[in-house]
Amino acid sequence: MSQVAVIAGFALRESLRRRVFVVVAVLTAVFLGLYGLGTWQAFKEVRDFTGPALAGVQPEIVAGATLLGLAMFATLFLATILTVFLTLGVVQGDAERGLLQPLVVRPVRRRTLLLARFAGAAAVSAAYVVAVFLAAATITWAIGGWWPDRVAGPAAQLALAVAILTALSLAGSVVLASTANGIAIFMVFGAGLVAGLLGQIGEALRSDTLGDVAEVTSWALPFEALYQSALAAITADTIGFTRLALDLGPFGGAQSAGPALWAWAVVYLAGVGAAATAGFARRDL
Repeated sequence: MSQVAVIAGFALRESLRRRVFVVVAVLTAVFLGLYGLGTWQAFKEVRDFTGPALAGVQPEIVAGATLLGLAMFATLFLATILTVFLTLGVVQGDAERGLLQPLVVRPVRRRTLLLARFAGAAAVSAAYVVAVFLAAATITWAIGGWWPDRVAGPAAQLALAVAILTALSLAGSVVLASTANGIAIFMVFGAGLVAGLLGQIGEALRSDTLGDVAEVTSWALPFEALYQSALAAITADTIGFTRLALDLGPFGGAQSAGPALWAWAVVYLAGVGAAATAGFARRDL
């Protein structure tokens, strides 16, 4: 474990030297600033609204949940940028630059190197996504007075989702050059978003085919299923017409899932790790 900690620390210091964290910090500050401005304006419009009210619908809950749901998407996207920066060139990129060969001789094994790079990148990305999610929830509460029904569960699901993206990026670095790997991971992330969109369209059109395609794709890319489950959890206790308004609005991508999703995500993560380890073992450096 000492080797894992040393290599992970070295990788994080190298990322700090390359100002990866500076770029992400600036993007995050801009996002939270814009989110605060948007939240202020949204709740101002809700409070100043003088038109006919929908019976049984609580507009503050609809506004708060919709805004935080959009913030969760942005948070996961920013975390994906961070984890891609941390892992896109771990194997192929470092090998091409001649940095990898000295590290994979005894007593440091290749699987130790992969585990260390995954642990470092996943820990940083997971902590980041939890911190930004809590910051967005706090901004929503401070401005609009709305707090999500669940906090710990959605935060953990977002953290696990970004850990899966980290593993996919690390596995991609075994066979792809840095630029190609970065493009591939963002395309995979986009495929997950398309699956969520198909699910919303299928629900609106009552299309079982679109619904089935979206469900299969979400489980094939479980970071999307975890994101949808986290969306559902922040309004888990909301009932009545307010719940219906959320289901019919831009928040309609939420889909709750049981313990099977957690189990599948862990198995999926282990499978990606095993595939990356096997592929790295066969590489001729």
